[in-house]
Amino acid sequence: MGRVTERRRVTRLRDGRRDARPDALAAEEPLEIRVGGRALTVTMRTPGHDFDLVAGYLVAEGIAATADDVPALRYCAGTNAEGINTYNVVDARVARPETVPVSAYRSLLTSSACGLCGAETVDAVRKRLPADLSDDPLTVTDELLFSLPDALRAAQRAFDATGGLHAAGLFAADGRLLCVREDVGRHNAVDKVIGWALREDLLPLRSHLLMVSSRASFELVQKAAMAGIPLLAAVSAPSALAVDLADEAGMTLVGFLRGRSANLYTGAERVL
Repeated sequence: MGRVTERRRVTRLRDGRRDARPDALAAEEPLEIRVGGRALTVTMRTPGHDFDLVAGYLVAEGIAATADDVPALRYCAGTNAEGINTYNVVDARVARPETVPVSAYRSLLTSSACGLCGAETVDAVRKRLPADLSDDPLTVTDELLFSLPDALRAAQRAFDATGGLHAAGLFAADGRLLCVREDVGRHNAVDKVIGWALREDLLPLRSHLLMVSSRASFELVQKAAMAGIPLLAAVSAPSALAVDLADEAGMTLVGFLRGRSANLYTGAERVL
């Protein structure tokens, strides 16, 4: 798994005994995202699928909507103290650089826990949403819905090693898992999935489902809506603002999807 995980020695306490052993930890490093050589933001992420992450971030910012909007992505010469390239700087060439809003350029660090840090206002984020998703013809059975968490969990290779990564999985309408990505940041995992779809020229993702191994926050609903995804499911709770945005966007929002139970917060008519 390369830089996705790192090894450290830990002291384990169990049943009154103490022993030293190696442990696998999720890697977390900064990634500087540039557009046309100009610094856009820095996000803390788990290395791996960095081009997908950058492409997905550009979709969420309203800078890209199709593969043609991002004709090139490349690593820049970000080096450590020994002069070795760390592969922690990615520069994107966009088809229409003049459309990149000034507000997209952020002067602060985005942590692995926050994907909207530095965004100007919630209302400004809402205004970037694409067309209403309520006309998407997607319908699913409750059985298909209940199958998503196990399908996602079975694909979480890095989580098996570390127990410390979020995951996002993109599913077709028939329940086929198309793409799964893992990251210390739940918003990064979603960006990586959406970025994969952009680079495969699949956007907008009509009649697709997104499953996340975390709670459903406002930022995740926003990212899914920007990609045209009509159904977002999460193993944990949504926030009130996430429910409001999903309802406004015409999205089906599912929370507490575990075993054979789930809460349908918006768009319940899509689940048969």
